[in-house]
Amino acid sequence: MTDHKPTRTKAAQREMTTARLIEIAREIFTRDGYAGAAMEEIVQQAGVTRGALYHHFGSKEGLFKAVVNAVQEDVGRRVLTAAERNPDAWESLMAGCAAFLQASLDPQVQQIMLVDAPSALGWSHWRELDAQYSMASLRSALAELIESGQTVALPLDALVHLLSGAMNEAALWIAQAKQPQDALRDAEAALRRLLDGLRVGG
Repeated sequence: MTDHKPTRTKAAQREMTTARLIEIAREIFTRDGYAGAAMEEIVQQAGVTRGALYHHFGSKEGLFKAVVNAVQEDVGRRVLTAAERNPDAWESLMAGCAAFLQASLDPQVQQIMLVDAPSALGWSHWRELDAQYSMASLRSALAELIESGQTVALPLDALVHLLSGAMNEAALWIAQAKQPQDALRDAEAALRRLLDGLRVGG
C-alpha cells in the first residue's frame, strides 16, 4: 500500500511557506513600497533562504504579483460581504461600492493595490486583476438590476467600465487626500447621486 503522507506534507509545507512569505511581504511592501522593499529582509523574517523565495515566486516581481493578488482578493471579499448583507438588489450595489471606496483607507490597499501595482506590474496586468475581482462583482450587480428593470437599460460592458474607472480614481484620490475620511464621505455622496441617476424612477 503506497503511503502518500510525505507528498501531502511537502505540499502543505510549500503552502505554509508561500503564505508566510506573502504575509511578511505585504507588511514590507506597505511600509517601504515596491521599489524600497528588500528581499533580504523578507526572507530573514520568514526564516527561509533567498533561493526558496525565488523557487516559489521566481523574482521580486513574482512575489509582488502574489501580494497584489492577495490584497485584491481581500478587497473583493469585503465588497461581497457588504453587498450580501443587503437583500435589496439596489442597496446591495450601493453597499458593495461603498465597501470598495472604504477599502482605500487601508494602508495595504493604498500602497500595494493603488500606488505600486499599476506601475510595478503594468496597467494591463493591474486591470486584469481588477476585472477578476472588483469588476466581476460590479458586473453581476448591475446585470441583475438591468434585468429586473430597476436600472436604465444601458450597455453593460460600457457601464461596468465607466463606473469601475470612476471608483478606482476615487479610491486613489481618497488614499492620497490630506483628510481621507472627509474625502471618503464626499466620494460616497457623489457616487450615490451618480448611481441614483441610473435608477428607474430615481
